[in-house]
Amino acid sequence: MPFSPPGPRTVRQTAGAFGAVALIALCAAPAAAADDPATGLALGTIAPFDQVKPGSELQLSPTFTNTGTAALDKVWLSYSVTRGLNQTKVPSNCLRSTVGSTDEEPARTQVVCEFDQPVRPGAVYAPERPLTLKALDRALYDRIEVTVDSSAPAPADGASAPVRGTAAVLKLAERPDEPAPAGATGSADIAVTADNTADFQVSGAQLRGRTGDTVTLRVKFANAGPAWVLPQPGQRAAHVLVTLPEGTSAATPDALCTNTGAESYACGTGAPWVNEHGAKTYTFKVRIDKAVPGARGYVELGSDPRPFDHDKANDTARITLDVTDGTGTTGGGSTGDGGSKDGGDSTGGTDSTSTGGTGKGTTGGSTTTGGTTGTTTGTGTTSGTTGDLSTGGSGTTGGSLASTGAGPALPLAGAAGAAVLAGTGVLVAVRRRGSRED
Repeated sequence: MPFSPPGPRTVRQTAGAFGAVALIALCAAPAAAADDPATGLALGTIAPFDQVKPGSELQLSPTFTNTGTAALDKVWLSYSVTRGLNQTKVPSNCLRSTVGSTDEEPARTQVVCEFDQPVRPGAVYAPERPLTLKALDRALYDRIEVTVDSSAPAPADGASAPVRGTAAVLKLAERPDEPAPAGATGSADIAVTADNTADFQVSGAQLRGRTGDTVTLRVKFANAGPAWVLPQPGQRAAHVLVTLPEGTSAATPDALCTNTGAESYACGTGAPWVNEHGAKTYTFKVRIDKAVPGARGYVELGSDPRPFDHDKANDTARITLDVTDGTGTTGGGSTGDGGSKDGGDSTGGTDSTSTGGTGKGTTGGSTTTGGTTGTTTGTGTTSGTTGDLSTGGSGTTGGSLASTGAGPALPLAGAAGAAVLAGTGVLVAVRRRGSRED
């Protein structure tokens, strides 16, 4: 199970990226009220939900007690859930709103219920009927935040206008047989694990150009779903390793990618979580330094645990390279295999001007140099092509790169990429505060 139940916390303590903002927003009671022993509130233990079936309903009925010495005229119960869950049958004394994603927090919905009735000191209470939650088709690793407070919570930053529920009014009922909570915290963080899968996949590309050209490389990472993936706080759902073909170098790497040596790069996904059917394209400007017969690179998912991903055949894809110099072509071809092509004129790479050689050609792995025939200058543009994500991309192969003949640069990429991710937790954070997702 990806999430562990949190330990005791006060109302203003937080647990991880999701709790950091959610609890501040939902528990914005005045400091004096929180510190006043006459108005203390504590939640009972709420067990996590395991092996939930997408489409099924969850019943949430938290208990709480007034740990203070004075009765309370009103209390508020707040329920905040991540995007794999939805609150249904919202009572008319509750307000529902949505909150978009931010830098380190995914989108969520919250329901705040007001109970206009006295709450005696020492007595245990619970809503007279559970709040109903539904696990959506995208549910996998989700979270529920529950908070009880003696003051109305302030609206979360960026929350939509609240909408009042339409179900029957919900009241509190005393639970004389329930033991009072042992702790003194007014909030709880509950993990929800669904019986679901998500297919992470990558796609490669084919490069073509002359020696000295700078061409554009675009490779992709995608989550084909059906589930979204929210990792544990402080971790990230995935990272991608990109190794360029031999004989090339990165003139400009993608902004989300960090060099790990030997023209290999570890790339982040832009946010800690990955939405269902979400995709990320990594764009490099690649310089063709020399022609290397059979040169190929690779795109590979990193070593992050993915127990939810049962399809490993699309975890790796090739980057092939065709180099066209003079009157001959040397490169990997569309499948990444080495080979030569005889023929006439070749097309230069993107954003580059190529100058023809001295009549050199490649035949059967040997190089024959003819006399100088003059200088021919040609300029052309060829865009790299990206394979269909549904099939794993052009030249996609299954299994780990250790069995694909990637060469010594690839193990270095995997080890160095893991070190970058483990050491910092974040590769490159290129996000804007206040971005919004569905």
